[in-house]
Amino acid sequence: MTAVSPTQQSLTSADVAHLLGASFGPGTQVRDAGPLTGGGYATVWWALLDDGRRVVLKLAPSAETPLLRYERGLCAAEERYFRLVAERAPQVPVPAVLWHGTDPAYGEWLVTELLPGRSLVDLAEAGGAVDDGPARYDLGVALAALHQVTGNRFGYDGGRAAGATWRAAFTAMLDELLADAADWDVRLPVTPQHLHELLGRHADVLDEVRRPALLHFDCWDGNVLAAPDGDGRLRLCGLVDGERFLYGDPLLDLVSPRLFQRAEDDPEHPLLRGYQAAAPRPLVLDASARRRLTFYRLHLYLLMTVEMPSRGMTAQTHPGRYAQLTALLDEEITALASA
Repeated sequence: MTAVSPTQQSLTSADVAHLLGASFGPGTQVRDAGPLTGGGYATVWWALLDDGRRVVLKLAPSAETPLLRYERGLCAAEERYFRLVAERAPQVPVPAVLWHGTDPAYGEWLVTELLPGRSLVDLAEAGGAVDDGPARYDLGVALAALHQVTGNRFGYDGGRAAGATWRAAFTAMLDELLADAADWDVRLPVTPQHLHELLGRHADVLDEVRRPALLHFDCWDGNVLAAPDGDGRLRLCGLVDGERFLYGDPLLDLVSPRLFQRAEDDPEHPLLRGYQAAAPRPLVLDASARRRLTFYRLHLYLLMTVEMPSRGMTAQTHPGRYAQLTALLDEEITALASA
């Protein structure tokens, strides 16, 4: 498979067979295999082994590939996340980790089981009248379970942006993205000074977050797997791509599942109804929560803008994406400035 993004390595069926043999032993035979598309960071293939197992092979970017600061060590982070969820929130459907290894020629890779179902993106593109509300309700239930797991500190692990408080960790996360923007010469609609002014003005709402909850962070429709039940309704089958996990405010996990929308504007959405039904405490979307959600959308749109050059995209090659993200950032910045 030819790489789509500069962070993705090119793989062939022979490469996949080699890496799976290195994972499970030289006698391992691959009956069938093919690439999984939709992501822009790692190279991902599915494979059917001779013993009947269906697995996913995820190959990390090479060690020489320039990455964003928070993307250091994501392959190992994903292994930690899946093992942690399996141990602490076993009701959440994440794939079992089968192997994590490194190779001088290929770099780092992870093998997990292949979960059933298809992503909500794939199902939507396939068309047909399938009710995805139940799957989104299930996602809310799953997120509520994940958020009961508490970390030792806020932010990322593995020596990346973190802090003893949510304000410190979130500020460090934004500062790393601003440093990445400078490194990659990404033009942003906000200066670091203005962003820090907004943080300082609204820091009290970040300080309300006292417990570092386990967050998936990246639950957009491409990472949510579902399949129809007997009544033709889509139900949740799995959450994948957990490498970007961190510890912080549970509200952060309501942003990517409602990408380009405002979760607080639709409290009866199935995602929020599922979350409310399963969470041990009511989800209160008051003025403080709304300001925090504004910060978290700003963070996500900033990340999506800053990562563009590392994925082979620029404002010139992808003007529509850049313009959309710039407009969304402007909207969140204006909301914070006027709050």
